[in-house]
Amino acid sequence: MADQFIVVDELRDTLRESLEKDDRRQEDISRQDVLTRIERVIQTIVFSVSEGEAPVLRLMNRCNWASVRFHESVGLVRKADVPVTTLRCDCPSSATRFALIFKLLSVIYKLVQSDSYATKRDIYYNDPQLFGSQKTLDSILDDISCMLKVPRRSLHVFATSKGFISGDLCYLEEDGTKVDCNSSSTAVPVSSNVNGIRNIVSAAKFILIVEKDATFQRLLDDAFCTRLSPCIIITGKGVPDVNSRLMVRKLWDTLHIPVFALVDADPYGIEIMCIYKYGSRSLAFEAHSLAVPSVLWLGLLPSDIQRYRVPEETLIPFSQADESKINSLRTRDYISCQPAWEREIEAMQRLKQKAEIQSLSSIAPHFLTRVYLPNKLRYGGWI
Repeated sequence: MADQFIVVDELRDTLRESLEKDDRRQEDISRQDVLTRIERVIQTIVFSVSEGEAPVLRLMNRCNWASVRFHESVGLVRKADVPVTTLRCDCPSSATRFALIFKLLSVIYKLVQSDSYATKRDIYYNDPQLFGSQKTLDSILDDISCMLKVPRRSLHVFATSKGFISGDLCYLEEDGTKVDCNSSSTAVPVSSNVNGIRNIVSAAKFILIVEKDATFQRLLDDAFCTRLSPCIIITGKGVPDVNSRLMVRKLWDTLHIPVFALVDADPYGIEIMCIYKYGSRSLAFEAHSLAVPSVLWLGLLPSDIQRYRVPEETLIPFSQADESKINSLRTRDYISCQPAWEREIEAMQRLKQKAEIQSLSSIAPHFLTRVYLPNKLRYGGWI
């Protein structure tokens, strides 16, 4: 099986040449710069109070498609003239969020000043009644990151990772702990401090992003990384968290190898793949460190459903939510610029059916790991 990666090797060599010519990695912002930016916000508020005016905060609207544009080599990036939301401390509808932002700014300032770190859960459980929910705190943290124009990791607040990784990979955590991901039967949690990882060692020929944890576990159980070694597999367990996206980007930047995506043949699987490839609206200001524009769609392609004669009884009819999601996808610039992707999505919409990766097991128990994926990788069956 020595020649099974010939097509992947050619893709890897092309990718490395491209990355050597166009390295877009950003440098981290210094602690002093973060402190200075927080102080400027506070000074603006103090000045307003001294002038007898009600203090206001102007936040960029992160969750509106009108606030982002598509850049083919980067992904979704924030527009220069982003719509702004104004929070007034004397307005009942915004006073609470205004206060919470200042509370979190105070916590962040102390963390950065002392060069210490905290997780989002730590901050939330220090005063759960104040924030009300973890989701509220998460949203405020992203607002602050966007307002200060700094990567979230520079705020010294980490999120607990939900993703897992396995394969031909070793590295050192920031504290010197050695992490070995080579076990064929168990996975390693994605680091909560991806930025601190160093001394990455790997002979992997490719990275495989796996949408679902169940599929990821199936690959582990079937010793996929051993059978198709050397490679790396990673899952964000559905919609990926920031750490999983950072990890994929860091490995891509470091190893310069192809990145493939294995997702369900449904609108939500495609959207999850697009988050890895192009980023998301809400974190478009961090596209350079989160998105991997070279991600390739390995499967499950809608055209594979007929090509491999996936049994009809395993297919799932489209719901109204699926129809709405696929219509939304087809309006996006990053889909319309890729004719092959567009054809697959059109085919799915015509069929009005979707298929999960697990449906391949109805063809044969080990069809995914011993037939489908090896053939895709051997013969270049990606788009």
